[in-house]
Amino acid sequence: DIPVVSRAYLTLSFLTTAACALDLVSPFSLYFNYTLIVEKAQVWRLFSNFLFFGTLGIDFVFHMYFLCRYSRLLEENSFRGRTADFVWMLFLAAVVMTGIAPFVSVHFLGSSLAFMMVYVWGRRNRYERMSFLGLFPFTAPYLPWVLFSFSVLLGHMWTTDAIGMVVGHLYYYLED
Repeated sequence: DIPVVSRAYLTLSFLTTAACALDLVSPFSLYFNYTLIVEKAQVWRLFSNFLFFGTLGIDFVFHMYFLCRYSRLLEENSFRGRTADFVWMLFLAAVVMTGIAPFVSVHFLGSSLAFMMVYVWGRRNRYERMSFLGLFPFTAPYLPWVLFSFSVLLGHMWTTDAIGMVVGHLYYYLED
């Protein structure tokens, strides 16, 4: 069973991305735009930009996997019995990311939030042994760096992942 907050976020993210893929909703009505939020009172953009993960494809599947896995692991282990603290962590991360986004021209922050959870999980599980594609062994604190490197090699925008790592780093060192 997936815990309630992780399940809700995963479900909303899937439904939002699927609605965009089916042209029921336009991504242009979801992206983070400070001017539209302030001048046109389109407040939903503060939340909706965390729910869209791009086009349906292999990249989307990987994001949903990492979101589900590491959000679930955090909620079941580090935040067991402390659902409000988990929601508070996500809220604080979203606020900081929303503050950073206008300066680095990032319009969708769902990937950043998922990456932040990977970072925090990795730091809290420093002795967990892992491997990338079964080839490169490493411990959990290096997982964000491995994923970041792989993402850059695939040509993805590095700032999105970097925002998640920076915010995860801030949270981990201020909280733990």
